[in-house]
Amino acid sequence: MEVTKYEKLWIDGLNRGDVSVADEAFSPNCVIHMAGAPEPDLSVAAFKDLVGGLLTAFPDLQLTVEDQIISGDKVATRWSAVGTHTGPLGDSQPTGNRARFEGLIFDRVVGEQVIERWEQWDQMGMLQQIGIV
Repeated sequence: MEVTKYEKLWIDGLNRGDVSVADEAFSPNCVIHMAGAPEPDLSVAAFKDLVGGLLTAFPDLQLTVEDQIISGDKVATRWSAVGTHTGPLGDSQPTGNRARFEGLIFDRVVGEQVIERWEQWDQMGMLQQIGIV
């Protein structure tokens, strides 16, 4: 399956534990609307911090693009991730449990950069699998 250049860059970076690739994949004034985030509308910097925290909790996290549909300047992506909770997640100590979770992204793209993103993922399922809730 062919994946957009920006999404491949972002996913490959995350799979290496490198959130800095967001600076290339996302426009500097991109707004990320993420359900369940501390702030509903995140800047790229705040998004990098949030995702960086997830990568600290799951240093072996591996993401896969399962499906992607492109229509004009809109891109819909379904992804899955698997990782082991070996680092702190907020105030929660590592459990050593593995988790598999999925999410959906809807991007608005100009050129090869995201200018607005809507993202939802199964946070509750992930927390249940690692034994926090």
